[in-house]
Amino acid sequence: MKLSSQIKPISYLKSHTAEVVKSITETREPLVITQNGEAKLVVMDVKSFEEQEETMALLKLLAMGNKEIEEGKYRDVEDVFAELDAADER
Repeated sequence: MKLSSQIKPISYLKSHTAEVVKSITETREPLVITQNGEAKLVVMDVKSFEEQEETMALLKLLAMGNKEIEEGKYRDVEDVFAELDAADER
């Protein structure tokens, strides 16, 4: 796991919660929390989390599209537009 953000022990989070919230909200830098010297969780602001979730959703859609292409489940764009034109003329 690549940890380019701040790293603090869980005791720091417990004793500096308000500061941590303010810092993360302002900088949008995630904070890695360690327990017994091992990374255990990441604290991030809500906006960054939501952006990450949107990115993951788009990546899933792309992966699904690639899988469908590999399985031959696609149509040529010319055929799709021809069908749309025909439907529009009706």
